[in-house]
Amino acid sequence: MRQPFEVYVHVPFCIRRCGYCDFNTYTALDLGEGASRANYATLACLEMRHVHAWQEAHGIHEPPASTVFFGGGTPTILPAEDLVTMLDTVRELWGMEEHAEITTEANPDSVDREYLHTLRQGGFTRISFGMQSSVPHVLRTLDRTHDPRNVIDNVRIAKELGFEVSVDLIYGAPGESLADWCASVQTAIELGVDHISAYALTIEPHTKMGRQIASGQIAAPNDDDEAAKYEIADAMLSEAGLQWYEISNWAAPGHESRHNLGYWRNVDWAGIGPGAHSHYGEVFNVADPEQQDAKAGVEIAASASTAEQACSLRAWDIPHPRVWAVALANHRVPWQGYELISAAENAEEIIMLGIRLHEGFDLDAFTERTGRRITNYVVDSLVEEGLVTRDGERIIATLRGRLLNDLVIERLLDSLE
Repeated sequence: MRQPFEVYVHVPFCIRRCGYCDFNTYTALDLGEGASRANYATLACLEMRHVHAWQEAHGIHEPPASTVFFGGGTPTILPAEDLVTMLDTVRELWGMEEHAEITTEANPDSVDREYLHTLRQGGFTRISFGMQSSVPHVLRTLDRTHDPRNVIDNVRIAKELGFEVSVDLIYGAPGESLADWCASVQTAIELGVDHISAYALTIEPHTKMGRQIASGQIAAPNDDDEAAKYEIADAMLSEAGLQWYEISNWAAPGHESRHNLGYWRNVDWAGIGPGAHSHYGEVFNVADPEQQDAKAGVEIAASASTAEQACSLRAWDIPHPRVWAVALANHRVPWQGYELISAAENAEEIIMLGIRLHEGFDLDAFTERTGRRITNYVVDSLVEEGLVTRDGERIIATLRGRLLNDLVIERLLDSLE
């Protein structure tokens, strides 16, 4: 029996690119001729059909989708009917679990009651609003253009319509004080949402903000400042009844993002849209390491030794919408590339993803699944240093361990036998 299956749909469009953004997104100016938002839903549905045909040709018979997530970019830049059309195609091709979680990200300025009502009627169950901050000068620094009042209004409307609601926050923006951050967290709490994500600001050199930092126009994020803000968020959110379940995510019990939990548990997912990533376990018959589906036009080739060890595959779509559309027109799954993940690499991924979760990391289950073992000496030393706690064979990161997550992962990986 295959593990749960998820679908991610990437909508790579924004009205304006935020200064810190490193995601695969495009404004109208970026797109150039030959690419359009108007036919995006049609093309995404075509990719779904190609992907489904490729799966079937490679013996991948997925169960009904347990979650579907529309991310971006700004999915709600498209008409609500387009999002519903894409969701309907997922339902047609793969089916949908009863009580499946169906989420879209949303810019607070891009939706209203009518828009949200259309989504709810079309089967969406969850909305994640990009709030980022409640402080105007912080929003300006981040190049966020939404009106903070629209967050309050649209969260209220979404709750009235029966959605589960999440908001995203970003901490560490240049010029953001501890008081500013406390105000943003408190505002998010007072919205009465089920779920809050809080992410440290990370800056890539080629972004607008990266160039501003390099030229000395603004200060770079400070690690100590971000650590202090993480501790503030954890304390305030916990006090409000939202429990951390992943390093950057807090939720009321039973309202965790099931889609994101699937990523951290390393389940199968199909990524649809320019730049989207996909992940599959046990993709092909190891006795036949080269398979091709003429209709989908994707060939998986590996040496016999690699095929025997491969336990999953990761693939990524062509990033630019125009080139992606050309591949679809040529009846191809529009992958830019793929890689086979060996058993050893898969074991490392399980550690890196699993230790992020509040449910903890089960040492016995890890050994049973991978044939590898983490030495007790290293686990005991992590406990002694206050980085993890241990309950039988399950280890869970402490607050200090969450702040030093990279160190914990490094120590666990180094201990593998």
